[in-house]
Amino acid sequence: MARQERAIRTRLAILTAAASVFDEYGYERATIGEILARAGVTKGALYFHFASKAALAEGVLNEQFTAVSVQHSPCKLQELVDTGLTVAYRMRRDPLVSAVARLSLEQDVRAQFGTSAITQWIDASGYLLGEAKKQGELLPHIVPAETAWMFSAAWTGVQVYSQILSQREDLEARVVSLFEHLLPGIAVPAVLANLVITTERARELGARSDELRAQEALAEEAVAAAG
Repeated sequence: MARQERAIRTRLAILTAAASVFDEYGYERATIGEILARAGVTKGALYFHFASKAALAEGVLNEQFTAVSVQHSPCKLQELVDTGLTVAYRMRRDPLVSAVARLSLEQDVRAQFGTSAITQWIDASGYLLGEAKKQGELLPHIVPAETAWMFSAAWTGVQVYSQILSQREDLEARVVSLFEHLLPGIAVPAVLANLVITTERARELGARSDELRAQEALAEEAVAAAG
């Protein structure tokens, strides 16, 4: 058990280091040497878990949902908002989340891995919007799949502009503004009036997410120590 836990921690350390390098340099300019230096592991350990730089990029892309956890809400539009706010918070602080955003937009990466990183977010948004439609939270004419596509595209544009213009310093505020502009066009007024869409909520959700991840790390360390 202890060996398995060490392997899990080593793999996560490698992925986190790879994410920070990909986020800083992009896929093509990223080097295995820099990833090794940041991860603090041997080349053998890295290649035990990941056979190539491409495998590392794929591993980072596959972590996009693991790195963001949002509690379920009875109101599915609130859950959609909370997901967007949490991603905005974590994108500024977690290299795994930030790197996924960069890698998913790079042409060379899409040529190798396709568009699954983008379509997974569209599908996740589509699911929440579909549930919202079933619960009567959306206006009658709204088609969840089409709205999910538009929301995802708009969210991506917001984070790209925020990165270019302010190094994402204003990302949470811009995402709040995005929801404030788009939700009145899809939400039933009574539901819209009760949604909480603020930068304060983004910070609260982000702090809750940080605490959860810290608890998970402590639990893993305790299991490893006991083993």
